[in-house]
Amino acid sequence: MTGRFPSQCRKIRPSFGRRLRNIEMSKFRHRSLHLLGVLLTGLLFTLLAACSKANPQSTFDTLGPVSRNQATILYVIAGVGTFVFILVFGILAYTVIRYRRRSPDDPDPPQIHGNDKLEVAWTIAPAIVLIAVAVPTLQGIFYAANPPTEARLTVEATGHQWWFEFKYPELGVVTANEMHIPEDEAVIVELRSVDVNHSFWVPKLAGKVDMIPNNENRLWLQADESGMYYGQCAEFCGESHAKMRFRVVVEPRAEFDAWVARQQAAAAVPGDPLAKEGHDLFMSNQARCFACHTIAGTQKARGTVGPNLTHFASRQHLAAGNLENTQENLRMWLEDPDAVKPGNLMSRDAAVYNGQGEPLTEPQISALVAFLRSLE
Repeated sequence: MTGRFPSQCRKIRPSFGRRLRNIEMSKFRHRSLHLLGVLLTGLLFTLLAACSKANPQSTFDTLGPVSRNQATILYVIAGVGTFVFILVFGILAYTVIRYRRRSPDDPDPPQIHGNDKLEVAWTIAPAIVLIAVAVPTLQGIFYAANPPTEARLTVEATGHQWWFEFKYPELGVVTANEMHIPEDEAVIVELRSVDVNHSFWVPKLAGKVDMIPNNENRLWLQADESGMYYGQCAEFCGESHAKMRFRVVVEPRAEFDAWVARQQAAAAVPGDPLAKEGHDLFMSNQARCFACHTIAGTQKARGTVGPNLTHFASRQHLAAGNLENTQENLRMWLEDPDAVKPGNLMSRDAAVYNGQGEPLTEPQISALVAFLRSLE
């Protein structure tokens, strides 16, 4: 007995050890699956939170015919994709569970080669799915590319590093970073770029379309409701790409016509002494603001490098939609534009410096602020 006991123990110990390891591995897999489930649930809720209509740039809050059409295409593709996902993974799960190896002694299943019926079926089925997705997609592409015949307003949108210029060629109006359009009317937007690739995107009104140098694209949009809509450059275009924003102001036709009339008027000559001092500084070779900006009604300010400032004070935002147009924010912008929008031309070309290469003084900045805020 004593001679056989150690060998029996040696036979028992490995079996017990394997069972113990199996138990530990089972617990580990259970904990891993639990952690994975928690992470996937958190990720799902995060993704769903990003789809909230309360987001000012939500593509699910469709407020125009183009965005509604594009959202419908998204729902069709998402629905078909979800159906295919559930079907494929359902079959996969059933196969894995139904035909799993239940015992180490189970023999290998019969080995077969090919199944003509199945192969034909899973070739035809994806083709049907693709056709079901392609039909509304192609219809949506043609719908977005061809504006309604009743569209009577055209806006030329030009992308710059890093701001948007808007021209109304039929109305003789040029503005920057705020595009005004009448409510419930189709508007054609012709897209251009003067430097690198940009992309024009107003999520609640229409999908994004690229702005490519030496190539003209266009889209059309229409807003059902008056209000302010957020726009964004959606193509990485440099250091301040994320700060290249704009607004679309939608208003009733009468208010839009009144806005056009104000924009068509030349800038008023400042009467305030401080504003007059800012005007003189703006037009001087010391600050050289006139070299980059246009102010209609003046003889010297004809620059096209920077935004048109003719009616700057009437705009609700400055610095490409990054700051509200207040006296404090305008002062901050003039003092250090690179802190607001890194890599901008005002900092790069030293337009915020005087003729001696030194920063503008506080009195000079105060005078420029007073002048710019008089441009209504």
